Amino acid sequence: MSSSDLFVSAEGAEWVNPEPGVTRRIMAYLPEMMMVEVAFESGAVGAAHSHPHIQASYVAEGSFEVTIDGRTEVLKQGGSFIVPPNLVHGVKALEKGRLIDTFTPHRAEFLK
Repeated sequence: MSSSDLFVSAEGAEWVNPEPGVTRRIMAYLPEMMMVEVAFESGAVGAAHSHPHIQASYVAEGSFEVTIDGRTEVLKQGGSFIVPPNLVHGVKALEKGRLIDTFTPHRAEFLK
């Protein structure tokens, strides 16, 4: 599949479990951009990693300890962060929460 439908209902997206206490679903995507909802249980970790995509994330619910390139900040609901290509980054959920991640271009490995 090269892109999602223009409209995606919440029931139409499959949840996957990439890490303990973490689930995600692709909300919508085109080759140039992807939006993903990521749900975290309290204490769950999005392990430190890097990728060539630009990532912008919005804290939809909860609070997170976010580390980007060795700098750590705590962000609460309504906060956001951006990750330039290839910087090491990761998060820890300080309480149950959700992030809305956007990537450009889309994350092809999420579609497998």
